[in-house]
Order: sequence, then structure tokens, then C-alpha cells
Amino acid sequence: EVQLVNSGGGSVPPGGSLRLSCAASGFSLNDYSIGWFRQAPGKEREGIACIHSLNGVTYHKDSVKGRFTISRDNAKNTVYLQMDSLNLDDTAVYSCAADEMTCGMGPSAIWGQGTLVTVSS
Repeated sequence: EVQLVNSGGGSVPPGGSLRLSCAASGFSLNDYSIGWFRQAPGKEREGIACIHSLNGVTYHKDSVKGRFTISRDNAKNTVYLQMDSLNLDDTAVYSCAADEMTCGMGPSAIWGQGTLVTVSS
């Protein structure tokens, strides 16, 4: 079965850190571009990071740049999102998505189930 499994969410205080995982089964993430997305309560889903398959080039949205880092471990068939200096605005459900070229933005993207990140004092 082709699927992505998200894990690593939780509740942390402002300034804390989490590492989210996006583990693939049934296919190789090495052949796909992977995007991380988040959806906060009452807001639209937004793409926040991407790692491309061909050259490993990464992209981070300005709002997370310098705090979040996307990376890939091909041996584990897993993509990570390291999140540091978390703030209240980072509270959201985080999901990863994979497709061949558009970092999960295409209509045929494979999606993870999401993991909840709550930042609260």
C-alpha cells in the first residue's frame, strides 16, 4: 500500500522544538518532491517547506525560514521537519505530501494523515 505516515506532533511551550516525520511506504521518497503543509484553526492550508527530488534543493516560507528545516533521509525513506523557536502562531495540523514535481501541490499528490502541533504557555 502506498502511503505517508506523519508523526512527531505534540504540545510544547513557546520557544520549544519538535521534529516531525513523514515516512513513506510502498514507494521511494527519493523519486518524489515532498512538501510540508499546515492548517491552523479557522485558516486555509499553507505550504511551508519543500524538498525537491532531483537535486535536494529546499524551500522554506518566509514565516518559518531560519526556524524550520526540511530534510530527507533516503535510507529511512523519511522526510523530516525540524521546528525550533516555536511560537503561538505555529499551532496547526501539519501534513506532508508527495508528488513528482510540485512538492505535493498537484492533484495526484499522496498525503499523510497529519499531526497536531500545539504551542501554548
